[in-house]
Amino acid sequence: MARSRRKSGSGGANKKLPLNQSIPLGIQHVFAMFAGNITVPLIVAGVFGVTTAEKIFLIQMALFAAGVATIIQTVGYKNIGSRLPIIQGTSFAFIPIMLPFKAFGLGAVFTAAFIGGIFQIWIGKMLKPIRHMFPPLVTGIVVLMIGISLLKVGFKYAGGGVWLMNNKPEIFANWEHLLIAGTVLVVALLCNLRGKGMVSAASILLGIIAGFVMAALLGEIRWGKIAAADWFAFPMPFQYGIDFVWGAVILMLFMSIVTTIETIGDISATTMGGANREATDKELSGGIMADGVGTAFASIFNAMPNTSYSQNAGLVAFTGVISRHVGTVAGVILILLGLFPKLGGIIAAMPDSVIGG
Repeated sequence: MARSRRKSGSGGANKKLPLNQSIPLGIQHVFAMFAGNITVPLIVAGVFGVTTAEKIFLIQMALFAAGVATIIQTVGYKNIGSRLPIIQGTSFAFIPIMLPFKAFGLGAVFTAAFIGGIFQIWIGKMLKPIRHMFPPLVTGIVVLMIGISLLKVGFKYAGGGVWLMNNKPEIFANWEHLLIAGTVLVVALLCNLRGKGMVSAASILLGIIAGFVMAALLGEIRWGKIAAADWFAFPMPFQYGIDFVWGAVILMLFMSIVTTIETIGDISATTMGGANREATDKELSGGIMADGVGTAFASIFNAMPNTSYSQNAGLVAFTGVISRHVGTVAGVILILLGLFPKLGGIIAAMPDSVIGG
């Protein structure tokens, strides 16, 4: 009953919601993907041994590139873009193939990613003749596996985060972190199941706000993150130069195929969850090409390869809101977070258990 009520009020992908609705819903999407988006550059920066200033720069560029890539998806240009609320972000899947090239530096990684992005654009353009290779059974299994893998990540964050688990196991999953995560979960579920209108649609955001308040009461907010963040960060292209390494390029081409399958699954999950229909060939082809354009753009601006985020596809299914304009708002917010680190510092100040919840 609650699900059908949300569907009836959500409208189609082209429905424009008032700003007092679309902004909170866009912020909700940003919260859902923020932790994953900044974790990838943190891991890569740690392995490549960059300075603290460079690490902050990589995080800001990851936010900036994710915002631009998301807008490419939601707004679209000619045949590029799914024109659905597909939220883009840095991809965990590329981490294993990036780390072995530590000796060559980040320039080799970004150069290979650019070529991989161009290759993915070609895959999207040529999708129609090979569309039969990706039936709902295949894409459905991909989405299922992504969802199952995210459960493990969610539990780790709910306990306090991966860093806490590895460095301070004695306080990992203590009562404070579990209380914070539990507050987010309970409030989000109650708002979604019992709330009406915006209360139901913005249930995740309301849960996160409740978790933030609980974390503040418990003294778990890292206020220093906000104080230490700069006011403005200017995006600088090709900061690490261009370095063509055959091994990195070949692996990136292979991973472009893998992330294409993931994108097909996310787009299919978004249309099924938000509109109860299969994705069209045009949406799939445009979405894959936008994925490739986003990765190529990200590599120019020193960000890791981009992909569609499955947790945001799940958010669409949870709320029933499939308006692409909400995704555009999320993209604008991500760009602002990338350009104005103080804003990103507010989110980074939250304990990981809030995102885990």
